[in-house]
Amino acid sequence: MVQAEKKLFVLDTNVLLHEPLAIYSFDEHDVVVPMTVLEELDQIKDRKKDVSRDARVAIRALEDCVSGASPEALVQGVPLTGVEPNSLAGTLAIFPDHQVEFEDQVALPGNNNDNAIINSALYLQQIHRDKAVVLVTKDINMRIKAKGAGLRHVEDYRSDQLVDDIRYLAKGFAELEGELWLRVGEVDSQQRGRFTEHTIARDQIDEEQLYLNQYLIDQGKDFCGQVKALTPDKVTLRDLGRDRLMGYHAWGISPKNIYQGMAMQALLDPTIDLVILTGPAGSGKTLLALAAALEQVVEQRRYERVIVTRNTPEIAESIGFLPGTEEEKMMPWLAAITDTLEVLHKHDESPSSSLQYIMDKANIQFKSVNFMRGRSIQNSFVLLDECQNLTPSQVKTIITRMGEGTKLVCSGNLAQIDSNYLTAVTSGLTYLVERFKMFDGSANVYLNGVVRSKLASFAEENL
Repeated sequence: MVQAEKKLFVLDTNVLLHEPLAIYSFDEHDVVVPMTVLEELDQIKDRKKDVSRDARVAIRALEDCVSGASPEALVQGVPLTGVEPNSLAGTLAIFPDHQVEFEDQVALPGNNNDNAIINSALYLQQIHRDKAVVLVTKDINMRIKAKGAGLRHVEDYRSDQLVDDIRYLAKGFAELEGELWLRVGEVDSQQRGRFTEHTIARDQIDEEQLYLNQYLIDQGKDFCGQVKALTPDKVTLRDLGRDRLMGYHAWGISPKNIYQGMAMQALLDPTIDLVILTGPAGSGKTLLALAAALEQVVEQRRYERVIVTRNTPEIAESIGFLPGTEEEKMMPWLAAITDTLEVLHKHDESPSSSLQYIMDKANIQFKSVNFMRGRSIQNSFVLLDECQNLTPSQVKTIITRMGEGTKLVCSGNLAQIDSNYLTAVTSGLTYLVERFKMFDGSANVYLNGVVRSKLASFAEENL
C-alpha cells in the first residue's frame, strides 16, 4: 500500500467554530493554525453566544496538543495525538503570521484577518514547493480571494457532511412511476390490527434507497404505503390508503394535500417518537404540528403538556434584556406559534378567551433552547420550531433531553438559515434527517407545496 503524499492544511477560524475538533480530521497530513486564528478564537470565546462554547472547545483541543512543546517545536509542528492515537497522524503547527516576510510581492494588503490567513497560506506555499498547501475555509468569498491571490489549493471543510447537495436530502417519501399493483407479482398480505401489510420483493420497487417509515405513493389515485420492515430482498409496506390519509383531522384541521396527510399520520401515530417536518414557508409545518399537539393533549390526553421551543437569533442570543419571565421573553420569537393558535380559534365566539383557555388547558409552555441542557422532559409533546438554525450538537442536546412518553416534532426550512456559521448541508436539521432515517421510531416528511396563500406560493416559486 503506497502512502498518499502528505499535504499541509491551513485552517480558517470558521472551520474550528464549525467543528472544534477539526484538527483531528486530516489523517496523516499536517495541520497549520495561523496566529490570527488564535486571536479570533480568543475574541469569540467570551461572547454570550452559542458559538463561544465552540471557540472554547477548539482552544482546549489545541492546548491539549501543544502543551509542553517548545516554541521552536510549535512552529515546526508537534505530533497530533487525538483521543484515538493514529500511527499515521500528522503534525500541528502554530504559524506566527505577523512575522511573515514574502520573497515575492504576492501578499494581500491591509490588516484584514482574512487577508492575514490567506497570506499565511501563500507564504507556506512559497517555502513548501514540494508539498500541496491547502487553505480550508467555510467562507465562500475567502476561497475566491485566496484563489485570486495565487493560492493553488483551496477547499471547503466537508469531512462532517452527510450530503454533498441538499437536493439529495431524504424527503421521507418516494413517488413511484405508474401504479404499483400493476407491476407487482407475488404479494404476501397480512392483517395487523387496523392495517393491512404487504410484503413484496424489493426489486419490484424502483426506489433504490428505502428506509423505515418512509412513505410510498404512486401515480394512481388510491395507494399510499409506509415501509415497516426491510430485508436485503423484501420490503413490508403498511397500506395506509390515500383516502384514509386525507381523512385524518386534528383540532379541526384536515390535510390539504397528500403530503400534509402523510405528516398528519406521523404526528398522530403514538409509535413514532420523532417527527421531522421540512419544507418551504407556508407549507403547514407549524399549523399541523400544533393542531396534532392540542388534539393529543386536550382531547386524547396522551400527553400532559405542550412544550414549544426554538433557537433565538444570534443577533439577540441573550434574552435577558427583555422584561418578564422566561416565557414572556420568548414571545417575540414564538409569535408564529401564537399566530397559529389564533388561526385555530378564529371562528370562536371569543377568540382571545379561547386562546387563553386552550393555553391553560393544554399546559402550553414556551422554553428557550438555551435552557434545555440538563433537563429530562417526560410525557410531553415537544415542538422544536425553526431548527434549521441549530447546530448538530444543539440538536443532540435537545433530543437527549426527551424522556419516556414524549414525542418530539422538529420543523424547519433549510432555505431560511439565519446563522453565519451554518449552511443547508451542515445544519442540524440536515443531520437529523439523515441520521434518523433508519430509526424505526422516527418519520420524516417534506411538505411539498405552499398552502398559506396564492401570494405566498408565488413568492416561494419566483423570488
